[in-house]
Amino acid sequence: MTRRIRFNAFAMNCVAHQSPGLWRHPEDQSSRYTDLRYWTELAKLLERGRFDGLFLADVLGTYDVYGGNHDAALRQGAQVPVSDPLLLASAMAAVTEHLGFGITAGTAFEHPYPFARRLSTLDHLTNGRIGWNVVTGYLPSAARNMGEDDQLQHDDRYDHADEYLEVLYKLWETSWEDDAVVRDRSTGVYTDPAKVHPIEHEGKHFTVPGIHISEPSPQRTPVIFQAGASPRGVRFAAENAEAIFVGAPTKAILKDTVARIRNELTKVGRDPYSARIYTLLTIITDRTPELAQAKLEDYRSYASSEGALVFTSGWMGIDLSGYRADEPIGNVESNAIQSAVASFRQADEKGGEWTVGDIAEWAGIGGLGPIVVGSGAEVADELQEWIAETDVDGFNLAYAVTPGTFEDIVEHVIPELIKRGAYQSDYEAGTLRNKLFGRGDRLPLEHRGRSFDRIRTTG
Repeated sequence: MTRRIRFNAFAMNCVAHQSPGLWRHPEDQSSRYTDLRYWTELAKLLERGRFDGLFLADVLGTYDVYGGNHDAALRQGAQVPVSDPLLLASAMAAVTEHLGFGITAGTAFEHPYPFARRLSTLDHLTNGRIGWNVVTGYLPSAARNMGEDDQLQHDDRYDHADEYLEVLYKLWETSWEDDAVVRDRSTGVYTDPAKVHPIEHEGKHFTVPGIHISEPSPQRTPVIFQAGASPRGVRFAAENAEAIFVGAPTKAILKDTVARIRNELTKVGRDPYSARIYTLLTIITDRTPELAQAKLEDYRSYASSEGALVFTSGWMGIDLSGYRADEPIGNVESNAIQSAVASFRQADEKGGEWTVGDIAEWAGIGGLGPIVVGSGAEVADELQEWIAETDVDGFNLAYAVTPGTFEDIVEHVIPELIKRGAYQSDYEAGTLRNKLFGRGDRLPLEHRGRSFDRIRTTG
């Protein structure tokens, strides 16, 4: 049986997301990120291509590790200026019927109580098509602007996030019973007070005694996305995530990452395939291999090495401005994205350790993920090889230029995959959760979030 390949589009409410310098390309429209029509047009394109969703990244600080300041980030437009991703979802949902929206928001600097209402609101307005990408934060600049000296240490951030999600699960899953809202015109009762419960949470970081002030949304808890690949991040993902985003420069590294995640899912009592795993990838395609290769070379002529090092310095927590281009990264300790450091420590396919110059070239288009180049048929071949060799479920697709990269995928790659029976020819019905798993709208009973519901109903 041919295994289905799943696609997410990877974008951000900014100019230079994963391909610094490409905003200068004449076909790139990312500078329209402040125009709502850009986002609604993109959403309709992705739904035409039957993408699972649009995954919107976010940061709350600048990439100021490189050179010790944010000058290079500003100069390159490297994820600054950046706008709030949450405000885009309802407008894009209004022009689509099926496309999901994975919204990134951090646990470090906003109290979970108002955030719970914000996500419930979006889940209502999108008819249950909202996912939340849980991030714990990694940029020191964000911490400083919120009154802290630095981010918490890596594992401490996940401990804090554990309680953050506990509060949210209690609000979303336990506060309101399914039939609490009665809307009884004859008695004048809108909500039955006996069926709305205070969560009475008292923890190390949060005290939330009251009720959720929003009625249950179609999914109650939005689909939980997560992108941590460190040992602590994998454990957090196994306990909470339903869609997991990873990145790896080679199939061998990705295979190991996927296996570790599936094993961890089993260890916490979940099915190893109860979370969809997507890996970061950029596709450059056209009608012929020659046209695709020419397109890649054209894109590379616009890529910014400085911008690439701005990003990787922030992701790895290392100021790469102090390294020579031929200098190996070596063994470093990072308080930022530990999986980024780990990937570059390992030998690549040509042998040897990664140098700063290698990283600048690699990350110039599409960030830390690999690039697949070729005709639609060639790309389809390569994608099916990645699936077969690594056990990954699908791809989180970064762009070189937008919306052109996604237009090319919809035109050249998706029809080939559908012809092979390797891609959905139509969407499943219902909410984002049901589209991903076909098991209904609610969190499954074995998920951590439902354990608090069981405590209330059996206590």
